[in-house]
Amino acid sequence: MKVVGLITEYNPFHNGHYYHIKEALKATGADYCVVVMSGNYVQRGAPAFLDKYTRTQMSLACGADLVLEIPVCFASSSAEYFSMGAVSLLNGIGVVDSLCFGSECGSISLLEEASKLLETEPPLFKTKLNETLKEGKTFPQARMEALVPFMPDADTSLLTSPNNILGMEYIKAIHTLQSSIIPYTFKRVSADYHKEALNEGNDSIISSATAIRKALKEGIGLSALMHHVPSEAYPFLKDSYEKTWPITEDDFSLLLQYKLMTESKHSLAKYLDVTPDLANRIAGMAKPGLTFLEAAKEMKSRQWTLTRINRSLLHILLNITKDSMKLYKSEGYAQYARILGLKKSSSPLLRAMDKNSNLPLITKVGGAAAKLKESAQKMLEEDLFAAALYNEVIYNKFGILPKSEYKQGIILQD
Repeated sequence: MKVVGLITEYNPFHNGHYYHIKEALKATGADYCVVVMSGNYVQRGAPAFLDKYTRTQMSLACGADLVLEIPVCFASSSAEYFSMGAVSLLNGIGVVDSLCFGSECGSISLLEEASKLLETEPPLFKTKLNETLKEGKTFPQARMEALVPFMPDADTSLLTSPNNILGMEYIKAIHTLQSSIIPYTFKRVSADYHKEALNEGNDSIISSATAIRKALKEGIGLSALMHHVPSEAYPFLKDSYEKTWPITEDDFSLLLQYKLMTESKHSLAKYLDVTPDLANRIAGMAKPGLTFLEAAKEMKSRQWTLTRINRSLLHILLNITKDSMKLYKSEGYAQYARILGLKKSSSPLLRAMDKNSNLPLITKVGGAAAKLKESAQKMLEEDLFAAALYNEVIYNKFGILPKSEYKQGIILQD
């Protein structure tokens, strides 16, 4: 049995993701495809546009055999923690042979070279990084400039493009965990990650998730997206539209305002990604009446990117602290494998996981905590709280209360 792993968000699932699954299976010769996917919150520090169960259904309909949830503490974090959480999950289930991801460069050798530098951090790299940070540049900018002297012939996009950066972190995570997983990459096609306009065409158009979300927010209408989403996935998108999605940052505005009212500049500094300086800025600039996005833009500065601010605010809202991440790091990152969905025909994969996994497999939340060690219980509590909050927002917006995590079973799909 050969198994390929994919690290995803599917926010929402589109034709580019369908292509990714097919190419991953082809490139690796895998029999099964395991997807580890962000739950109801994503890496840019925002709630997922679509709930995790709709996205699970879409991915299973389009070639995924098994979908696991990336715990929220990793799913909503920096590229480094996101990657360590996702790769430790793939590594921990004991059946994954390879990891396949798209990148702007399409070169595994270049990404290997850059990831080795990030992993070893030579003295010159550290010196340049600290110098650039003192100039007031953001950490991503500073790290890019620190890498340039070591890779002078590399295109600057290698060090600045989002999927290249994630690819480097995936490879670094594989090395850090001393995993036998083999990384593969292929060049992303057609749609740039940040492109905000839909691509044109008549069939199987690849547009970015960013463009699809933007078009829907602008009122394009769901039917206009039929060619941008696989036909197998579109019915799930349609069936849950304006029932459980779309959900945006601003749907959490009142919750954020309440939470910030209960905090001080001292207490804010305990949350993940919030430095004492950033805590001062958040405490000093939080104003009544601002939406989530407005508050983030108010707090943005030359030193802190908007994404960093969004992540910080989300961690405050979801009670994700530096101490909890320190605990998870010391315990090997992912503490369990929560199964969201499975193809009925892929039961041999589940049996192999049951035999080989080093992580507890969670198929039902009820009673799961009692079987977990303390750090895993804490991680699961964070996931359950985050999901309950997301469900409350859905109810407040659409008047439909989704099943609680205790009543929601695994999605089994033909």
